[in-house]
Amino acid sequence: MRWEETKRYESFKRKFFHWFLAFQDDGLFSTAAGELLALLKEELVLEQAVLYLFDPSCGAFCPEAAAGGGPVAGRIVAREKQEIVVVDAGGPRIAARLFFLLSEEAPTMVELVYGKGRGIDRALLEALRADLAQLFSKLNALSQGKGEEKRYEQLHRFAAKIHSSMQIDDVLEEIIRTLQNVYPSFTYYLLLSHDNHLRGNLPVKTLAFDENGEQTVALRAFLTGQVQCEETTAPQRSVLYAPIKGVQAVYGVIQIIAPYAAPFPKREINFISLLAGTAGSALENAKLYEQSRRLVADLQLINDTMRQLNARSRLYEAIEYMVSQIRQSFGADEVGFFLFADGKHELLPGSTPFFYEGSSAMYVEWVEARRRSGNDILFAGDVCAPDFGAFRSVMAAPMLQNKEAKGVCIVLARKPYQFTFDMFKLLQSLVQQSTLAFMNAILREELEKLVITDYLTKLYTRRYLDGAIQKSMEVDAFGAFLLIDIDNFKQINDIYGHQTGDEVLVQVAETIRMNIRDNDIAARWGGEELAVYLPKVSLFDAVSVARRIVEKVREHTVPPVTVSCGISSWGQHDHDNAEQLFKRADAALYMAKETGKNCIFVSDRHHSYKV
Repeated sequence: MRWEETKRYESFKRKFFHWFLAFQDDGLFSTAAGELLALLKEELVLEQAVLYLFDPSCGAFCPEAAAGGGPVAGRIVAREKQEIVVVDAGGPRIAARLFFLLSEEAPTMVELVYGKGRGIDRALLEALRADLAQLFSKLNALSQGKGEEKRYEQLHRFAAKIHSSMQIDDVLEEIIRTLQNVYPSFTYYLLLSHDNHLRGNLPVKTLAFDENGEQTVALRAFLTGQVQCEETTAPQRSVLYAPIKGVQAVYGVIQIIAPYAAPFPKREINFISLLAGTAGSALENAKLYEQSRRLVADLQLINDTMRQLNARSRLYEAIEYMVSQIRQSFGADEVGFFLFADGKHELLPGSTPFFYEGSSAMYVEWVEARRRSGNDILFAGDVCAPDFGAFRSVMAAPMLQNKEAKGVCIVLARKPYQFTFDMFKLLQSLVQQSTLAFMNAILREELEKLVITDYLTKLYTRRYLDGAIQKSMEVDAFGAFLLIDIDNFKQINDIYGHQTGDEVLVQVAETIRMNIRDNDIAARWGGEELAVYLPKVSLFDAVSVARRIVEKVREHTVPPVTVSCGISSWGQHDHDNAEQLFKRADAALYMAKETGKNCIFVSDRHHSYKV
């Protein structure tokens, strides 16, 4: 090494010592490298000094820091595997390129540019290469160490903050915020399932099994719980998928997109994995807290619902209340309760009006097909079939009693993914708990019906008729009473037998029922006598009803029979009671039987007459 060059190099080393003492180790590596190159240029009297780092995405050295004037080459492709290369491009300058490794995975080059009139000392270049390799490696280690320290400070702050929060949204927001602080040039997404309903403007994508395979690597990370990497071609990028993993499950995936195409260093993968794991633990705690709160709320809802149902004795009221609760709790648009009866689905009163329309049949058939196939999960987040109608979200829960399906509850929503699987499980619990209340209400109404219904004719009993007439006389302005007797009924029993006599009695009862209004009351008066009370019906209209009944009985009974009818009526100013009304109708019926039967008589306060 020449004496002059040796003197300059010794001066560089002395000044480097003072520079290093004042060196701020919290800055970027490129800034520190630039200062070191500036010192090197000044002491060695160079035209320019440039530090290049190897970029595997383009297979060339790219400038990282520079000192001195003149343009810097954008990329340099170095094919020679030499440690020192001197390049003379024929201009006024000559360059010496010193190659070394910044770390195990980072080839590096320092280019020293001299004026052409000055000679290059090979021994100096060899010494410079050895010393600069150590200097830049230690400088890089210091910068990385400081960077690692800052990153792990961020991780500590991140862990402390997210573990102090029990809100899922807060945890996810802090994940993105920490990544942006540590890797400001990267792009991030949270890949989450449909069960996550988030507020704010978080960069969230839906994690789903798609037919195009666009999320294959992300799904692999989600299913295996291991970090996955891939390289994209258009544009060229490196993408890392880190599973957000807790103790019990994987809750999502963090997608990290680098602005270049190069493998993620192992230390970066380890750091991101640690961050994602910390996030997974916090997210799991938040989810468990949320689940516990939801469980308490669900139990409270079930308890309140059962208390309200038990306070409602009528089936219609119970179903109506349950429909209201389901719509309010789940955001449902339509709710229908169906009872299985004689192989059919009987829609229970209180269901929403949509289920009374023909367009609801496709949803009932869909549920029934899945139920008959043995599928216990009657749940769909997004039914995409074009012929399936306007409702995209469907769930159904069977009404079970003693492990036997008594019916089914079907819940619909127009919005896709309106219902979560947790909602479906809650619906199952609600319906299962309420089924007993429904069955009790049905049994109660059936018992009530048996008490007020004649066993043979299925008409009301005389006791019920008496109460209905008494109530009508208290609230209505007028009404009419028909007392009907089957002519020659004893002969029917004698000729055809009592079983046929019973059948005739049933036929006459059904004929009467078919020829009166729904709010009219038909009852079995006793033996072969039947009675009809017509509230708010005048005497004139009552005669028309009686004529229709007499005619229809004569035409449609087998064996053919006739009936006689006595009619009485009351008005608001007549001061009648039920007993007087019965007596007048009985007197009119007696006159009809005595004057040839198969006719109608009316009895008022003054006389009886045939119509």
